Amino acid sequence: MTSSRRRSSELPPLVVPYAGVRLAGVDEVGRGPLVGAVVAAAVILDPDRPIQGLADSKALSARRREALDLEIREGALAFAVAEASATEVDELNIFHATHLAMRRAIDALAPAAEYLLVDGNRLPGHHVPGQAVVKGDARHPAIAAASILAKVTRDAQMVELDARHPDYGFSRHKGYPTREHLAALERLGALPEHRRSFGPVRRQLALL
Repeated sequence: MTSSRRRSSELPPLVVPYAGVRLAGVDEVGRGPLVGAVVAAAVILDPDRPIQGLADSKALSARRREALDLEIREGALAFAVAEASATEVDELNIFHATHLAMRRAIDALAPAAEYLLVDGNRLPGHHVPGQAVVKGDARHPAIAAASILAKVTRDAQMVELDARHPDYGFSRHKGYPTREHLAALERLGALPEHRRSFGPVRRQLALL
């Protein structure tokens, strides 16, 4: 049994008080990193074109995520990926920036969603009704699909940033505060893409 299945089996069954087709799963990636945008995705799956193997993006290999990303983009009724920049994270804080990215993704769906399933324990303050689902990416395929799109998108951004600044190791740690990243930050300083409000970056800038 996978860790995703174990985690979801420990929670009560998910009851969704919506029977229509335009149900959007919503998830984000990038709350914890020290650099870059927080990325959110919203996905309305097509019940007539089920996608096999959808799961929490963190439980999948990079190759499997990328394959599923293509399947979702080709087979979903609607999908959208949006973000809040590092500057917006600093201005709003990560909680509000995450919800801003989610609202942008929801607003970009065409056709529009009629009901939302949002990973986590808080809704992002959108006018479309819905519910927050703890460990939702392991409990509903639409949320899992959103988590995959968001992670593939953000990982690609980190690979691109790594190509411009290879000494930081972004393609390996994806911006998270690993030992490698913290050492590079101390040695090389902060980039414009770093989040100034996050502790390690703030402390490094204070030394200048």
